[in-house]
Amino acid sequence: MLFPLFDLNPHRRVPIVTLLIIAINAGVTAWTWSLPQEQQQILAVEHGFLPARLTAMGKGQPIKVEMEARKRLWGGWIVPQQLKLTLSTQPADVYPTFLTTIFLHGGWGHMLMNMWMLWVFGNNIEDRLGHVVYAAFYLVGGVLATLVFWATNPEGAIPVIGASGAVAAVLGGYAVTFPTAKVRTLVFFVLITIIDLPALAVLGIWFVMQLMSGLMGLWGAVLEPVAFWAHVGGFVAGMVLMPLLSLGSSPPGKDWRKEIDEMFRFDDPRG
Repeated sequence: MLFPLFDLNPHRRVPIVTLLIIAINAGVTAWTWSLPQEQQQILAVEHGFLPARLTAMGKGQPIKVEMEARKRLWGGWIVPQQLKLTLSTQPADVYPTFLTTIFLHGGWGHMLMNMWMLWVFGNNIEDRLGHVVYAAFYLVGGVLATLVFWATNPEGAIPVIGASGAVAAVLGGYAVTFPTAKVRTLVFFVLITIIDLPALAVLGIWFVMQLMSGLMGLWGAVLEPVAFWAHVGGFVAGMVLMPLLSLGSSPPGKDWRKEIDEMFRFDDPRG
């Protein structure tokens, strides 16, 4: 198991957007966890992404979702109960969930893990793209990740929440932009140690694990309830979007045209 601690890749710009995203996610998580458990689950269903809701969009019929909820009573007693929710399939109600799901999490551990990965790798992507383009990159990457997940399970009736797909896009963008950057990594393999590994190795291993888990799920294996295909889709989206968006975004202290010229210059080594 690999856990990135930090990268050894300096950046010039203050990562304003990355910090803002982290702050928003922390605030939303704090607010949701202040609600009763029943309300938390309803919030996840109504504002998370439900694949079956997108599949039924435009057919003029709402979909009904049954879920088991837990209600806490006075004295600490928890009573299980069945909730039946009716969800609109109108485009105006479905499309916003592509964005709201990115800012909802299933708990503090879920949120902190996503935001840690975003902090380690997002600051350099923001540094390379600039604040505005980076914000668009993050949101579009999250939407594409969600679409990939939908394509693998269009009738799914369990809501998907979390920033994992958008963060995966950041990881994919980092892998193709800074593949040789060193990442100080905590390694759990027989012994626990800390070593510096190339970013491509750390992120490549993570991607392969997500891909294999996603394939096992398609083959019928019982896995933990994680949206592996959203991770895969986000990572690939980041790999594709990053070079395209970099073409019009100047890196710090350098014009993007000069960068492209240097990348595609094939000088005679004998010169």
